[in-house]
Amino acid sequence: MSNFKKHHKLHSKLMISITLCITLTLLVSTTVYYFYYIRVEKEQAFEANHSSLALRSREVINMTSIAQSLAFQMYRSSTLSKLLYYPKPNVYDVTAAMSELNNYLNSMPYIESIYVYNPKSDAFYIASSRGQNGLYSKSELVDTDIIRVLDHYEDYKPFTPIPRTYPLLSASDSVAGADQASTDIAAYTYLCYDAINSNEAMNSAVIVNVSATWMNKEMATNPASGGTAYILDDQGRLLSGATLAEEPLNEKEQLWLHTRVKKQETGYFVEDFHSKRSLISYTSQDGLGWQYISVTPYESVVKMASVIRNAMLFIAAVIALAGFVASWLLSRMLYTPIGQIVVHMNSLESEKRNSMYTIRQNILQNIIRGVQLLPAGEEPERLLELGITFQFDKDYRLVLLRIDEYARWQSERGPDLLPYKFAIMNIASEICGQTYQVEAVDIDEDSVLLLLNILDPAEHTDTVLLETLLRQIREACHEYLKLSVSLTYSAIASQSERLHLLYRQVQEASMHRFFQGHGCIIDAQNTIEAHAQNAYVYASDKEKKLLDTLLSGHTEDAHGMFKDLLMHMEKYSFSVVQVAISRLMMSVNHAIQHMSERNGFAAESIPELPSADQLETALELIEQYQLVFDHVRSNLLEKRNTKQERLVRQINERIEQAYADPDFCLNQIAEELDMSPIYVSRLYKQQTMSTIVDVIQQLRIRKACELLEQTDWSVADVAEQTGFGSSSYFHRMFKRSLGVTPTDFRRSKANAQ
Repeated sequence: MSNFKKHHKLHSKLMISITLCITLTLLVSTTVYYFYYIRVEKEQAFEANHSSLALRSREVINMTSIAQSLAFQMYRSSTLSKLLYYPKPNVYDVTAAMSELNNYLNSMPYIESIYVYNPKSDAFYIASSRGQNGLYSKSELVDTDIIRVLDHYEDYKPFTPIPRTYPLLSASDSVAGADQASTDIAAYTYLCYDAINSNEAMNSAVIVNVSATWMNKEMATNPASGGTAYILDDQGRLLSGATLAEEPLNEKEQLWLHTRVKKQETGYFVEDFHSKRSLISYTSQDGLGWQYISVTPYESVVKMASVIRNAMLFIAAVIALAGFVASWLLSRMLYTPIGQIVVHMNSLESEKRNSMYTIRQNILQNIIRGVQLLPAGEEPERLLELGITFQFDKDYRLVLLRIDEYARWQSERGPDLLPYKFAIMNIASEICGQTYQVEAVDIDEDSVLLLLNILDPAEHTDTVLLETLLRQIREACHEYLKLSVSLTYSAIASQSERLHLLYRQVQEASMHRFFQGHGCIIDAQNTIEAHAQNAYVYASDKEKKLLDTLLSGHTEDAHGMFKDLLMHMEKYSFSVVQVAISRLMMSVNHAIQHMSERNGFAAESIPELPSADQLETALELIEQYQLVFDHVRSNLLEKRNTKQERLVRQINERIEQAYADPDFCLNQIAEELDMSPIYVSRLYKQQTMSTIVDVIQQLRIRKACELLEQTDWSVADVAEQTGFGSSSYFHRMFKRSLGVTPTDFRRSKANAQ
């Protein structure tokens, strides 16, 4: 056996050594290749960025030549010279000059706007594709930045583009809350002016604003590397290639910009930019004194090298892992039988432990329920072997913990609810374990029973400590398990044969959670003794009054009676009350079913009527019946309103049919409907806000107006055809309604035609 061990160890050492050598070689070669690939990728990224930046530099210089030629051409234009030099050109000259400016603008899509500035009139003539167009004074000009440029023209080299942004609209014209950036435009401004006066002021100026979007559409971002382009202009400002806004820099970024980039030859380096490691590529100064800079995230530059490095590291890890696994398998080969024996022993130990727990729980459950007694002799020793240390011959209490809203928890958690019960048992044992000797038993689906041996004699007369511990258990379950428990504790006993009687006592007392609500703490002995003294007689008269009120449609009063009748049962024994509750619910459910059939309610319009075993508390039962009663009331109101609307419709149809009858009146309508005139009148006014008499009168007047306008009948004939008893009555009612006589009404309509 020892020889096998020696050979096994030798082979294991050799394999581990070979594995380590291979892994180390891969790691060293990966490191060398990684740094080499990084250098190559940085060179490639620099070349790509430099080509793009150089191209944009040439485009800006070419655009400078174009803008210069355009400015010279405008100065030579006789039409535009009147804007440049005349203090007050006439309107025809201005119109012709503005037309020429717009022609320049339309023929060159890259030009954003053209300004012609005449200092003598202090006026700007603007042709623009967006924003202001026309003649503006300095105070009216939205682009106030150009005024600053003109006032400090000596700070800029002639025919050098000036990168800047200016607004399209003034602040007062901007929409409140709108993004200011959306109303700004970025442009390269080319300033051309003629000879300077003796007071060092210019005679005139032509400003050409070239769109930065047009110029920088290829420079703003390098799609291949994710880099961002910037411009270092001749004034030392670092500007965004996309927006021409000046880029904010910290001290460290200012330092490397001025020491490693400004006025340096083309190159690149790696440095932090805006707290992100980046590859900085830059060009040398061009003919404008500008430098172009590209900032590329370093991680995108070395992405391929990182992939190769990670792949090599993964291969090295796999080789190392495979070598170690092979070595481990070799070391286990000679000890396979021993390992199998150890695994089998561990399995047997686990099964024994689980079996003992199950046996322990079953024995305790049988003892608590009275199925199994505790005879004297060797039985206590058997209990100790199973780990049951509870002393049944000493003083003890029982505490029953019931999970509140168990049906909901069971539907939501299902099989996961069992670990929650184990957690409740552990929490309760830990909290009570410092004061009592505790045994926790999984007794029912929703219940856990605690057996507490009394260690402190003061517990015989004081339950304050016990209730404090029970509140702690309730709060811990709510905090850690997010569930509520109700707790019921028994009186103190010391005989094992009384155990199942105490269990029945706490079980019955726990039912009073129905009235006390979730999370309650119940003293079983006091609760049962107090309720046993009251003899319960079912309140049949109150039930009949409740049902009569409900059937009469007064659901709010019925719900109040239902609540009072239910809560009146709280002071009686729950075993009796449970039967009374079932009877009350059955009677109410039958009444609601009868109302539904009698009034023709849709079956789905009434919520499902609850059963007594579905609800844990009286409050839940009251709330459920509140919903049912509300739906009944809603259906009754809807049916009543529908009936009243149908009755109003019948009355309107009858009025439309019989308005021409002089004897037609409210009494005739009521007689036909077999109702009292007072009820018909009141109902009609409630629904239409008008009386039946007024509606009849208004319809007769409206029909009379139609006949007067459309026929040549006499006034007497019209009165007879529309239900008026006499011409004089018709004449009086018509004038009261419309303010004119029938004859005047007909004459006014005839004149209008």
